[in-house]
Amino acid sequence: MLENCILLSLFAKENLAHMTKEQLNRYDRLINEPSNDWDIYYWATESKPTPAEFDTDVMAMLREFAKNRNREQRLRQPDLEYLFEPP
Repeated sequence: MLENCILLSLFAKENLAHMTKEQLNRYDRLINEPSNDWDIYYWATESKPTPAEFDTDVMAMLREFAKNRNREQRLRQPDLEYLFEPP
């Protein structure tokens, strides 16, 4: 779904390079295990409570990111060129 694509891709661009291996594993599990993409969106936007198995530091980071406190325009996924830039 488009909402998750935008949210998760922008979150990934901003955070993946700084995450530990354990956090990366938790992020991978979060984006791949739930069978309903809407669940991830509802958890990230705090519309529904996050199940204990996914209520991790990574989910806390995603929830904070979803609040968009800086009021950035988040209308599309980032270009993928950032994946090839040196850290």
